[in-house]
Amino acid sequence: MTRGSPLLQLRPALWPSVVSLVIFSVALGLGIWQMERREWKRAILDRMAVNRAAAPVSLDELLKGDPLRHEYGRVKVAGTFVHDKEFYLAARSLKNKVGLQVVTPLATDDGRIVLFDRGWIPQETKDPARRAAGQVQGQVELTGIVRRNQERRQFAPENVPDRNVWFHVDVPLMRSMAGGKPDPKLDAFFLEADAAANPGGVPVGGQTRLDIPNDHLQYAITWFLIALAMAGVYLAYHWENGRLTIAGHTKVKS
Repeated sequence: MTRGSPLLQLRPALWPSVVSLVIFSVALGLGIWQMERREWKRAILDRMAVNRAAAPVSLDELLKGDPLRHEYGRVKVAGTFVHDKEFYLAARSLKNKVGLQVVTPLATDDGRIVLFDRGWIPQETKDPARRAAGQVQGQVELTGIVRRNQERRQFAPENVPDRNVWFHVDVPLMRSMAGGKPDPKLDAFFLEADAAANPGGVPVGGQTRLDIPNDHLQYAITWFLIALAMAGVYLAYHWENGRLTIAGHTKVKS
């Protein structure tokens, strides 16, 4: 019995094969990585949905374990605002108007310092005297949304602590500047105000952004298509150069 000729015969050229293999492997690997990231993002979004739907927990309950397990969940907290230690997050907008976010330390009765992002204010009301009604004095009871400590994003401006200009919430540093003692749990998160109105109308709470995109499937498809295109280019190159035979047919170089 005689075996038939192989359907496809390939005589690989060295350098085109090496270069193509590298590009194909990187593109395929990035596609797989994006699929893994998609599942990771879906888990985050699922946890967010569960936490947002859950009843508010107390600060003590939040601190029993990892506070970030309640990320985007609600926390009830009581204490006194330390208004003279306000921090200002620059370049925040609301309805196309540029302003600031006011992050105020909250001192609890047992001496803990929790950072509380009270919300947005217009630039012209940065001076607390111009929004005196909103500078609530004495004991307050609040509901905040748990957010994790923020890291500086690539290409984002650096914080300028000595000028009280901030572009991201650096919880450990802010708590330290407000007189808080280092604490791994308290340094891991801050709270954002819900939409409850403040006296005088500012700060404007309810600024938590929940529209977190999950575009990893599109990215994965793009990388898989690049890998497929690379394979097509590789085979076309060998066909054009007479190194690929398909079902007994070979490209004849002119």
